[in-house]
Amino acid sequence: MSLYEVSVPQFTKMLRQLETWLDKGVAHATAKKFEPANLLAARLAPDMYPLTRQIQAACDAAKFAGARLTGKEPPKNPDTETTIDELRARIHSTIAFLGTLTAKDFDGAEKRMVPLSFMPGKGLHGADYLVEMALPNFYFHLTTAYAILRHNGVDVGKIDYVGGLTLQDV
Repeated sequence: MSLYEVSVPQFTKMLRQLETWLDKGVAHATAKKFEPANLLAARLAPDMYPLTRQIQAACDAAKFAGARLTGKEPPKNPDTETTIDELRARIHSTIAFLGTLTAKDFDGAEKRMVPLSFMPGKGLHGADYLVEMALPNFYFHLTTAYAILRHNGVDVGKIDYVGGLTLQDV
């Protein structure tokens, strides 16, 4: 499989799943008669990001991975979202950017050097960056967003996390 195949379709699928979790969060808050925006400040531990920042970080991980592996410019997001609708727009913007990337854009990406901004003078080859950094970082923030919602009583389960599968007859 190419780096494109293991990144862009999966990032896109999981960001769509993230939006369905937000839908369920809104439905839960409505049923329990509290403001859905209250969920945005929820966190699992005092030193962890709240839900808003987890969503922003998941989007950033996906868009920066695509950009760094293809040499394209990612969309700029000032991290000013304060509402569920603004976070949905952030998710949609990320999915739209990923939709502009093609398999051809990833030609040579496995060998492209990806510098690490938090480690000046250091970097990883594209394949290593995707497997060792980008995917784990994406799933960390995605899973934490899921866990925050679940911890706050939102009725999400494993199938909500995993989403649809490309099943084949055997």
